[in-house]
Amino acid sequence: MSGPSGPRVPTGNPVVPLTPSDIATQVSHLAIRRAALSFGSMSVLAAMAGVFVALGAMLTNTIAASSNLGLGPTRLLMGIGLSTGLFLVVITGAELFTGNNLMVIGLLDHQITVRQLIRNWISVYLGNFIGALAVVLVVFSSRWWEIADYSFGVAALTNAHAKIDLGLGTVFARGILANVFVCLALWLATAGRSLIDKLVAVVLPISAFVAGGFEHSVADMYFVPFGMLLSGQSEVAAAAGLSSAQLDGLNGAWFAGFLAIVSLGNVVGGVAVSLANWFVHLRRIPTVG
Repeated sequence: MSGPSGPRVPTGNPVVPLTPSDIATQVSHLAIRRAALSFGSMSVLAAMAGVFVALGAMLTNTIAASSNLGLGPTRLLMGIGLSTGLFLVVITGAELFTGNNLMVIGLLDHQITVRQLIRNWISVYLGNFIGALAVVLVVFSSRWWEIADYSFGVAALTNAHAKIDLGLGTVFARGILANVFVCLALWLATAGRSLIDKLVAVVLPISAFVAGGFEHSVADMYFVPFGMLLSGQSEVAAAAGLSSAQLDGLNGAWFAGFLAIVSLGNVVGGVAVSLANWFVHLRRIPTVG
C-alpha cells in the first residue's frame, strides 16, 4: 500500500502519534480509496511504484559493489538504499503490490469486496512489473554495469545468480518475512506526521529485511531481469567468475516460477500482518443479550 494520503483519523493534538487502533482504522479507510481508483490511475501509480522500487534496487547493487565494510554493515547500507524506493512510494502515493496486501484489513472490516481486492492486486502487480522492467531497460542501456571495471555489473549479476540455488521452501519463507517487514514499514509510515517520521518508519524495517536476505517480489522484478541481461555480457560474466554453464539457469522459465513463489510468500506475509492487526484493533465482538 502506498503512502498515507487518504482520510485522516482525528486524534486531537497533531503532535501525539496515532494509536495502533487509529492506524488500523486509517489503513481500512485507505483500502476504500485504493479500491475506488480508476484503472488508468491505478496503472500509472503502480508503474510509478515499480520504477521507484527498481531504482532503489539499483542503488543496493551500487552499494554492494562499492562497500568494503564487511557483510553486515554492507547489507545494512543496502537496506537503506532499497528504502529510497519505498520512501518515494510512500511520499508520492504510488501503488505497490506488496504494500497493498494491507488492503485485507479493509476486506475484513467490510469496507471493500473480494472482487475489488483482487482487481487492485492484479492491476497493481502488472503495473509494478512494467515499471520495474522499464528501469531495467534504461539502466542497462546506460551501461551503468560497466562502471569501475564492471564491478557494478558483477554485483548485479552475482546477486541474481545467487537466487538460482535457493529451494522453493526457502524462497517462500523469505518472501513471507520480506513482506512482514514491508507491511510493518507502511503501517509505521501511516502513523507518521512529518517526512522525517515517515523516513524513519520506512528505513528501519526495510533495512532489516534486506540485511536478512529476504525476497521482495517487486525488487526481484528488477534484480533478476537485469541479471538475465547481464548474463549475456561476456565481460561481466568473466569478471564475476561465472561460466555460461553456470548462468544457464538464469532464464525466463526459472524466473517465472521463482517470482510466483516469492509473490505468494509476500501475500502470506502481508495477510498475516493484516489479519493480526484487524483481529486486535478492528474486530467487532457481537454483544450478548
